[in-house]
Order: sequence, then C-alpha cells, then structure tokens
Amino acid sequence: MPGTRKLGRPTDHRKAMLRAMVTFLFEKGKIETTVTRAKEVRSVAEKMITTAKKGDLHSKRQIFSFITKEDVAKKLFDEIAPKYTERNGGFTRIIKIGPRRGDAAEMAIIELV
Repeated sequence: MPGTRKLGRPTDHRKAMLRAMVTFLFEKGKIETTVTRAKEVRSVAEKMITTAKKGDLHSKRQIFSFITKEDVAKKLFDEIAPKYTERNGGFTRIIKIGPRRGDAAEMAIIELV
C-alpha cells in the first residue's frame, strides 16, 4: 500500500488534522492518539524537523506555511531542530499503550526523542 493513509477522511480534513497534530506535537513534546494516526504524524513531523535543520529562508517559509502557530514554528527552529543536528532521522518515538476503552482502537503515544 504505497503513499499515505487516508484515515477515513477527505483530503482537506486529513491535511488539517495532520497540521494540527504536528503543531501540537512540537508544542507539547508528545501526544496520545491511535497507532495509524501516530504513524502518519511521525512521517510529517520527521520531514518538518529535517527541513528545519537546514535553517535557510526557503525552509523557514515552508515550515511557517505548514505549522499553524507562529510561536511553535519559532520553537522548531530555535530549540527542536538544533537538538538533532548530529542525528539523521529517528526524531520521534511511538509507544503502543493498548486499546481505547470506547471502541478498542489501538492507542499509542508519539513523542520527540
């Protein structure tokens, strides 16, 4: 199954949800969600960190166009990206925490390493 997961949502809703989740992940450091969503968020978040590591004007514009809060985008450039200068990928960790009580969906915590 190549490409991205559709997560049972139309394209615009899915993109908005991923933007919000990635922004929240960078803001708080970790979030709790379903395993499939966590895997999609990991993909987007790792690309964002890799882009932010470059630190040039083009990458700043790309990040500011995606992250929904300006202070979180600044934090990504000032605090998060410099922390991973020696690391080539693997900036996030997904920990499975068992099924959700209501619908038994497999839950996970995604956090920055």
